Amino acid sequence: MKKTLLIALFGLLLTTGLKAQTVALDYYFNHETRKAKDGSAERFHYTWEDTTQTGFSKWGNEFTKLGAKVTSIDAAPTAENLSGVKVYIIVDPDTKKENPSPNYITETDADVIANWVKKGGKLVMLANDSANTELQHFNALAGKFGMHFNDDMQLHVMDDAHFEDGAIQLFNHLVFTTARKIYLKDVCSIGLKGTAKPLLKAKNGAVIAAKAKYGKGMVLAVGDPWLYNEYVNGRLPAGFENDKAMTDLASYLLKQQ
Repeated sequence: MKKTLLIALFGLLLTTGLKAQTVALDYYFNHETRKAKDGSAERFHYTWEDTTQTGFSKWGNEFTKLGAKVTSIDAAPTAENLSGVKVYIIVDPDTKKENPSPNYITETDADVIANWVKKGGKLVMLANDSANTELQHFNALAGKFGMHFNDDMQLHVMDDAHFEDGAIQLFNHLVFTTARKIYLKDVCSIGLKGTAKPLLKAKNGAVIAAKAKYGKGMVLAVGDPWLYNEYVNGRLPAGFENDKAMTDLASYLLKQQ
């Protein structure tokens, strides 16, 4: 009886440890608004709460199903507001086209984030093609980990009649262990140096996703916002498995020490 109780308590401790992990989505560098029905300004685009095509609600649900807590950070990163956060996701920093007063990533911001990663944080950087995101300041952060988002466009998909132009086949992948065929479109490539390593490549060999160890932590970068609702909700033709890739990535991030 005592042995059974100890096993149960050990399992509870493991579960509690997983649930203690906090996944924070940046709402500061990406802060887009639109006019609501009542005329007020409302947040949208790459947020946990946005359940339309432009949101990350489905990815947030995956983290929650895996036992994590999802939250957002709507201020510049500090040691205080990153304390207790295990995964910090920055997506598509604003241009002036998207936000008349964008919050660009400063050197101070980059230093704070890099120090947090060095201590064991897991940073996810999701860019976009250069016409749709602010890369200059984002690269000030990426450069600390041997990465550089390039001013180009890979996997261009003209329209819905050409989904295969954004197809990538996966075999025995380190991160995407269940997804076999995924879809990305209009992605910027990533230059690498130092310890940064490629995770995904386009058909022409261009790196479009990468990973780097940094101190006790890890950085994962993709040249596109990618896993927002539009591309994990069944809109893709049969055979694409972005929904599995979404689950794979969430699981990988939570399992990494």
